[in-house]
Amino acid sequence: MKSFVINEQNAAVYAGKIAAWIKEQAPRKGVVLGMSGGVDCSVVARLCQLAGVDVHLVMLPYGDDMKNSRSSAHSMELIEKFNFSYHIFDIKPSVDALTIAADQQYCETGGDNFDLSRANIRPRVRMTYLYQFAQRSSRFVIGTGNLAERTVGYFTKWGDGACDLNPLAMLAKQEVYTLARYLNVPAGIIEKKASAGLWEGQTDEDELGMTYAQIDAYLINGTSGNPETDRKIEDRIAISAHKLTVIPVFEG
Repeated sequence: MKSFVINEQNAAVYAGKIAAWIKEQAPRKGVVLGMSGGVDCSVVARLCQLAGVDVHLVMLPYGDDMKNSRSSAHSMELIEKFNFSYHIFDIKPSVDALTIAADQQYCETGGDNFDLSRANIRPRVRMTYLYQFAQRSSRFVIGTGNLAERTVGYFTKWGDGACDLNPLAMLAKQEVYTLARYLNVPAGIIEKKASAGLWEGQTDEDELGMTYAQIDAYLINGTSGNPETDRKIEDRIAISAHKLTVIPVFEG
């Protein structure tokens, strides 16, 4: 169970608390943030501004995918509204170069598992770009994963789950939306369906087979209100536990 809940009445208080935490954690030269045009990264970007921490946004499209999904337009809307500095790098050449061709399968796995293994290259390549950019400018990489995603393991290990600090890790998705409204994030970003951008037309809730509202209810109330959904959440927690644990090492 969570120890706090952010709502419309206390949003200003918690925005200030999180901003102060970011300022305490961030290095002197600031942070680098991967910008997808989604609500999570938009909220983190605005919290960095509130903290007075220099934040540089990096857009990492795979070819035209951000343009086709309007993620690029949403990113630019936030950037122009709040005057963020930014760069754009197309990751398609890097991703394609690292992808094992379908006719070169080295094991018998296939279907969804094989497709997901290829899709996960994108967030891992994005992580590599962010860390190179951060090191060149002596910054930290700031994360954007919320508690709902962390609970059900909805992130790529060594991909979008990799960061130096994460201000949203204990926030349910509904709390992220609450902060987004308080921080004046553009309505188009708040209202669109959440997507990890793993492939064209992909949405988080469709892939998860449950809504963020159900996951949030489970986190805050102990149940989604549906026993079958509760079992799905608990199964995902068990299956993805390795993503949140320290790497096991042999100690003799």
